[in-house]
Parts: sequence; C-alpha cells; structure tokens
Amino acid sequence: MINFLDISYLKSGNERQKKAYHVLTDNNILEKLAFYHPILVGTIPININIESSDLDIICEVYDNDEFIDQLMANFGPEKDFSVTESMKFDAIKATFKIEDFEIEIFGQNISTTQQNAYRHMLIEYKLLLEKGEAFKQEIISLKKQGYKTEPAFAKLLGIEGDAYEELLKLES
Repeated sequence: MINFLDISYLKSGNERQKKAYHVLTDNNILEKLAFYHPILVGTIPININIESSDLDIICEVYDNDEFIDQLMANFGPEKDFSVTESMKFDAIKATFKIEDFEIEIFGQNISTTQQNAYRHMLIEYKLLLEKGEAFKQEIISLKKQGYKTEPAFAKLLGIEGDAYEELLKLES
C-alpha cells in the first residue's frame, strides 16, 4: 500500500507523477501548507490521470479567513489565481497554475484523512488493485470521455445513485 501522506512515491511513478513531484517540491507547495496537514489526492496519486488532470490538495482548516490570507500570501502571484468559498461544503477553494498543472487547494473544517476526497482516493486505489489493469484502462477511457472519477467508477461497478455517496459505502 502506498503511503499517500508522503509524496515521495511520485518520484518513481509515471512521467506525469514525476513532473507533479517536481512542481510540488520545487515550489514548496506542501511546505507552505504544512500547518493545514495537506494531502495530495485525486487521479494523479493513483495513476489514473489524463492530460488535463489537476493537482488536488486537501487541507484541514479551522479559520477560513486566516486560510484565505495564507493562500493569497503564498499563491496569489501565481497564474490564474482565484479563491472561492463554498457554502455547501463550508470550504475554501483556491486554484492557480504552475507550469502545465492546474493546482486546486481545498480547505475544509475536517481532518484531511477524514475528508471525502481522501477517502474516495483510498477506495478507488483498492478497487484498482483488486480489479486489475483492464479495469484501470476502462476508468481512464471514461475519464477521457469526460466522466469525473467517482461517476466513472460507479458506472463500471454498476453502482446506482449518487456516485460520491455510494462509493463511500465500499470503505469497509
């Protein structure tokens, strides 16, 4: 099992993973977010990314205003920087570009290891290990057709309903 809490696994991954590692480390992105217990999540860590896949970083945030200030201080000068607040998830999202990566930082008042994005990634990783390479390639194919990750998994697994909620039921 990969330790997703330490991005060094990216160094021995595919080309996109290696490039992601360098962007994250050369720009000290996780170090700048260290206070918020950042975790890289999404498709790049589990090697089902496509060309347009971004770097998703989740953070544990208990003071939204302070977090926004930190995001602006650390990443405000980056290309296409923006910050939005989601009332639905009581969360902050910042996006910007570095090199050929869009980076999305998501902050929520929940421990990062309990956030849905991390939980989904672990479930998806286990499914990829169980189901094998053909399944993985089908997921990637669906993603290239425009499917988001969780709906792609739900489709291949024959899961009905809200893919995001239903996938969490596979956690145990």
